[in-house]
Amino acid sequence: MRTVDIRRTFLNFFTDRGHQVVPSSSLVTDDPTMLFTTAGMVQFKPYFLGTSAPPASRLTSAQKCVRTVDIDGIGRTDRHTTFFEMLGNFSFGSYGPDEVVPWAYEFLTERLGLDPCRLWATVYRDDDETPARWQRLGIPPERIQRLGMADNYWSTGGPGPCGPCTEIFYDRGPEFGRDGGPAADPDRFLEVWNLVFMRYVRGEGGTDDDFPVVGDLPQACVESGLGAERAAVVLQDVPHIHRTDALLPVLSNVLGRAAGTRSRSPELSARIVVDHVRAAAFLLADGVLPGPDGRGYVLRRLVRRAVRHARLLGVGSPILADLADQVIDTHVESWPELSGHRALVRQAVAHEEEAFGRTLTHGTRLLDTAIRRARAETRTPESSESSESSGPSGSSRRPALSGRTAFELHDTYGFPVDLTVEVAAEAGLTVDTDRFAALMEDQRERARQARTSAPGDVGVSYRVLAERHGPTRFVGYDRHESDGTVLALLRDGRELAVATEGERCTLVLDRTPMYAESGGQVGDTGTIRVSSGSSRSGDDARLRVLDTRRGPGGLHVHEVEVVHGELRPGEPARTTVDVQRRQATARSHSATHVLHAVLREYLGDHARQQGSLVAPGRLRFDVSHFAPLDPDQVRAVEEEVNQRLLADPEVRVWETSQDEARAAGAIALFGETYGEVVRVVDIGDFSRELCGGTHVGHASAAGPVRIVGESSVGAGVRRLEALTGVDALRYADHEHRLLEQIQDLLGGSGRPGSGRPGSAGPGRSPDRILDQLRRRLTDLADAERELGRRRRADLLAGADRLLGRRRDTASGGWLVASRVDEPGVEAGVEAGGVDPRGSGLRGSGLRDLDLRELAQAVLERGPRDRPAGVVLARAVDGRAQLVLAVDPSPAGRGAAKELLTPAGRAIGGGAGGNGSFAHAGGREVDRLDTALALATDRLTEHLDATAGA
Repeated sequence: MRTVDIRRTFLNFFTDRGHQVVPSSSLVTDDPTMLFTTAGMVQFKPYFLGTSAPPASRLTSAQKCVRTVDIDGIGRTDRHTTFFEMLGNFSFGSYGPDEVVPWAYEFLTERLGLDPCRLWATVYRDDDETPARWQRLGIPPERIQRLGMADNYWSTGGPGPCGPCTEIFYDRGPEFGRDGGPAADPDRFLEVWNLVFMRYVRGEGGTDDDFPVVGDLPQACVESGLGAERAAVVLQDVPHIHRTDALLPVLSNVLGRAAGTRSRSPELSARIVVDHVRAAAFLLADGVLPGPDGRGYVLRRLVRRAVRHARLLGVGSPILADLADQVIDTHVESWPELSGHRALVRQAVAHEEEAFGRTLTHGTRLLDTAIRRARAETRTPESSESSESSGPSGSSRRPALSGRTAFELHDTYGFPVDLTVEVAAEAGLTVDTDRFAALMEDQRERARQARTSAPGDVGVSYRVLAERHGPTRFVGYDRHESDGTVLALLRDGRELAVATEGERCTLVLDRTPMYAESGGQVGDTGTIRVSSGSSRSGDDARLRVLDTRRGPGGLHVHEVEVVHGELRPGEPARTTVDVQRRQATARSHSATHVLHAVLREYLGDHARQQGSLVAPGRLRFDVSHFAPLDPDQVRAVEEEVNQRLLADPEVRVWETSQDEARAAGAIALFGETYGEVVRVVDIGDFSRELCGGTHVGHASAAGPVRIVGESSVGAGVRRLEALTGVDALRYADHEHRLLEQIQDLLGGSGRPGSGRPGSAGPGRSPDRILDQLRRRLTDLADAERELGRRRRADLLAGADRLLGRRRDTASGGWLVASRVDEPGVEAGVEAGGVDPRGSGLRGSGLRDLDLRELAQAVLERGPRDRPAGVVLARAVDGRAQLVLAVDPSPAGRGAAKELLTPAGRAIGGGAGGNGSFAHAGGREVDRLDTALALATDRLTEHLDATAGA
């Protein structure tokens, strides 16, 4: 029976018994105590706790689950996978153990046809009722085992519903392990079903085998789950989950591409690759993206482990995207949503594979060296480093990697510590993870200290103010001016009694219309007028607000400069927002929401905001996506944003609870903190986000939008930058003026765009200007190619002329030595037999050629069957230059720099280069002839020695 048929049979079985089918929830759960959905009951947790009413008292589902606690056991056991399908049936006060236990037995023995004689059961150690139920169904007492809380008292692993459970196991036979029931060998006796009698509430703390039970649920419930993949193992009679029908094609592909494996167990590595790629595909389809922490890090770790084991199998070329394709093909019948995310899944795993491949290659070499060193140190008397390497106790002599080595691999080379631990374990080593954690914390503490303000504890000062006065009341959503009272003045974290003209400080009011920077939106600026009765001049103090930011306890902190007068705490103040700047910022914020909505429609639901800047007339938007947007895509997004704005939908703001907002589909931004009452901003029927920022009343007021930049800001994150409103129009005008200037440079007349293609106007369209510019650039490229051709011809002609002055050495080699100078330089070389008239090339145009190219051309065009060398010299702009080249034969290789070094010193410099070419330079131009003679002599000696060798 195929896995998909097991799924269908299960749901039909419980539908026939009055259960309502509920779709699977996302792998990303709203439960703050969990990273992922780890069981079928997770989405029903509020129903168990009584905080929400279920749609029916009997429910059934096929739930996507991810569990990473067993990640190190993947492939090593027959039963564990990271991703799995849990087929569940649930009762909320409708039935109990007397009904569900017989149903489970009936389904397994009659619907799936399992042999009743091979079924075993486990029960909680204090449960005396469930064994009797199993015995009535035909399972004898010797096949019923009592186990402790860790095995037969179920919970989510944290606070929430819990209760005793009974589990059903299938005996696969002696070829899979030893006898003795589930307590003896869980691979031979494979758990297929767990029935939980959910009656109690688990509290904080404790361990799996001993956790506190703090109360009763509002009503007794049942949570029952059959593992689809484990049932498939039994029904398809395969040794492990990765050889069931849904995963066997992927496993065969991996093993088929293995070549030159370095894995100790190719089957194990292949199973890890298959498992992790499947889990990654489902996580990506549910909106999780690789990242440095949280869910993103779990996903990244899965992909990285898959990459490593693929490399261990000898798979050198990228493979994960193809495997992800296969996973989608084999699972799409049950999970059709995978198909819509195929492109994202392929891009994400391919990007991670490419990025981590480079780190893996370099990091593995470093780690292998560290492992060899750790083993060597264990065999020698303890050093200070090996003492650290021995682990926290410092007493073990088992080979170990020091925490500092793990830290350096992580911090300097990006090699993840969990992979270091895994590789070390495979090599029989431990890692001092306590020391690693301490070094990481030291690094974080240094970063925290670097962010801390120096004089006075500013944060403490604001917290004291917040406790004294409470939060600032923000009244700026519907007004730009308000009256308030100065509560405090501060500078460097210290409260001031007075601030006078010309001073800068921070000011806290009891109420303000100024928006404090948050959610990406910049803080407001404006003015404050303080009625200062203490002012010597008797008139009001005037302040310029430079910025407004959020402080602890809900305070709005105004950065101000006293323009006139003086002020003190307790005085009344009138605050006025810079309205033009606020409106420009509001345009950008509303445009940001529209851009976010369009990107999600255009790229997919994975395109989530990862950061933003909302400023007057401009915005910056970071979005999760793995591939660059090409110019056509950017233009398409920009056009759609402007079309949405031109349609002028209403911008509606309303408040509600967090739960109701999420239920209504409002997008909450990752990393933002929201209160119980949240503010929801709707733009038309296509955008709904939780947002505390300021917005326009109708979308058309936010436009136009002009996207001016698209770039990468990290793995899987793209950045779009755009201008809005008047700034977008100014940018368009700037581009128009650039076209005018280009037209002038091209010698055209009229204004770009003053005539349209096909019109009778006198001007030329931008398209025509572009055509003319393209022709000019083509002509220029042709001219540059012709110039290069002529330059090459000059180079070869010069080389031939120099070769005409070639001199043979006594031992059969040959050389050319000459100066190639600017016009008017009078010099000659007589030493070493060089023609005192020089080469006859001064002022010939060779002065403009690259000396290295000229020397190499001489060697290439001269006789190739004898040792040869060239030394050339010239004086340019008050500097002496020398080059020396020898033929690249083994005898000549590596000699050039050594031969030229004395000549370089003679002109007040030195020599550089390697192999068969060297260069030298210096300021002593008058010694250039001497240096050339010196280099010639050394080159002659070298050629004679080479020829005679």
